[in-house]
Amino acid sequence: MAKITPESSSVVVRFAGDSGDGVQLLGAQFAESTALAGADFSTFPDFPAEIRAPVGTTFGVSAFQINLGARRISTAGDQPDVLVALNPAALKVNLPLLHKGALILLNTDAFNDRNFAKAHIAADPRKTGELDDYQVIEIAISTQTLEAVKPHGLSKSDAEQCKNFWALGAVLWMFGRDRDPIVQWAQKKFAKKSPEILAGNLAALDAGHAYAETAELSAEIPQFAIGEAPMEKGEYRSITGAEAISLGLAAAGELADREIVFCGYPITPASSILHHLSKMGDLGVATFQAEDEIAACCAAIGASYGGKIGVTSSSGPGIALKTEAIGLGMATELPLVIVNSQRGGPSTGLPTKTEQSDLYQAVYGRNADSPLPVLAASSPGDCFDAAIEATRVAIRHMTPVFLLTDGYIANAAGPWALPDMDDYEPIDVNAAPAPVEDGDDPSLALKKAIWKRDEKSYGRPWVAPGMEGLAHRIGGLEKDIETGDISYDAKNHQAMGELRAKKVASVAEFIPDQAVEQGPEKGPLVVVGWGSTHGAIWRAVNQANEQGMEVAQVHLRWLNPLPKNLKALLSNYDRILLPEMNFGQCATLLRDKLELDVVQLNKVSGQPFKIAEVLDAIRENYPGAKQAAE
Repeated sequence: MAKITPESSSVVVRFAGDSGDGVQLLGAQFAESTALAGADFSTFPDFPAEIRAPVGTTFGVSAFQINLGARRISTAGDQPDVLVALNPAALKVNLPLLHKGALILLNTDAFNDRNFAKAHIAADPRKTGELDDYQVIEIAISTQTLEAVKPHGLSKSDAEQCKNFWALGAVLWMFGRDRDPIVQWAQKKFAKKSPEILAGNLAALDAGHAYAETAELSAEIPQFAIGEAPMEKGEYRSITGAEAISLGLAAAGELADREIVFCGYPITPASSILHHLSKMGDLGVATFQAEDEIAACCAAIGASYGGKIGVTSSSGPGIALKTEAIGLGMATELPLVIVNSQRGGPSTGLPTKTEQSDLYQAVYGRNADSPLPVLAASSPGDCFDAAIEATRVAIRHMTPVFLLTDGYIANAAGPWALPDMDDYEPIDVNAAPAPVEDGDDPSLALKKAIWKRDEKSYGRPWVAPGMEGLAHRIGGLEKDIETGDISYDAKNHQAMGELRAKKVASVAEFIPDQAVEQGPEKGPLVVVGWGSTHGAIWRAVNQANEQGMEVAQVHLRWLNPLPKNLKALLSNYDRILLPEMNFGQCATLLRDKLELDVVQLNKVSGQPFKIAEVLDAIRENYPGAKQAAE
């Protein structure tokens, strides 16, 4: 096989094995090496839902996919070019994803009758012809690993766990990657382990690399030469969506000069935000793990009541439990950032799979008329700016704000340019009024000062307990619009309802007009998206334009309120195509708010959109394209 040099293209690599095989670690470290090499990339960790599925079964398969190249990479790739399968179950689950001619590295030590039975494989696929259309390289990875670590005296179980490092070494050679950064990482990772563990893993890494580069195999195992991607100058690092949200929240605290208090309860895939923030105490972040979702949200509201920036996070089922408390945050007019890492539903659903499942919940899902601002991040790196923006809006308008991400964004990684924080405007914290010391009725004047809303944002002053001379009444019962006292007056309740609606609507006055990301300002077709569909839409629209179609892309960050110019902008196109990972929640929103006709492209498989799926829909809806193709 000749050396492969896709300098201007990309290569999709997928690692797969049992959930205990260290596949995610393998993939993450390969992604780090890719970042250091200057290539652009996007990853997709694909976790099993079971905490510990039986070894060797298909429902226990864990996978990690990475798309890397010397061009802009917007998704983790449609079809893998390379599959590293550590057992038969991994091969069975992932073989349908590959294109014909893909390269498959098999751990032949795992290909035995016992593992075939566990994976419900009737016959050895190497002998049935199922793999004839692929380039298959068979390596006894487990045997090679045990031999490599033998000098270090590891137990058999510890030695076998080093096979992910052996596979990593082989793949590093395939892509011409330096092992030194992996060695440095491993030295930190295993610092508290016995020296034999570190030595064994490094020996496996070196052995895999050496095996791949031997003369006997150099003609069989190809090398991929991926050049540096054209990126803007700056310092880059690899970052996941969960990491970016955590850093963005910490940065928002710095911009507002207020401490962040994060209150959460563990739930997949949102838990990683709590894990990251718990390490940021030196950045002014406090974390609290509550006994349940309701307590977590109430504690975050309490933090905001106390003058800190309250943040809570969950996934759809947990957000459902928080809804009454979220209403309390709205009624008390306190800032609260709510991060929803969406997953497949309903109920417990698909805890480890992605879905844009909770837009209805964020926009409509509370008792009574209770509108809240809702925005969505579009990529792992975008989560940083989205977290800052959500915090800014929550404080400026004194209201809870929903920040939507999903399992794909939260776990996926990509290169991220370290920002210059001098480029970000400070966050105004709605200063408390001065104590009222004179007047005919000082107490009434004080109440009116505390509940006086800004004329543009409708945000009230942020008054915390302990501020001298500013004691006031606050609670979840309806309050007098001027004094904050409990009120059951009909006209007052009408006025308060209108105030809450105007507060959310006013956000549109502070956000920029919606722009066209690529393609013409008017034309036959525009593809609209939100959240993590961005990458697949971007590449599909890009390819459509390269093929001569005039297609535009509009990607929404703000979903409630929608940008002021959105209706006029979308009305410039003959047809609107909207791909989303649900059965049409954003499509419903556009029909409801803007009275626009929308063509839906819906997917709820737990997997992100493929570029081909969006491109096919573009051809289906572009005038004349389908007929020309036929």
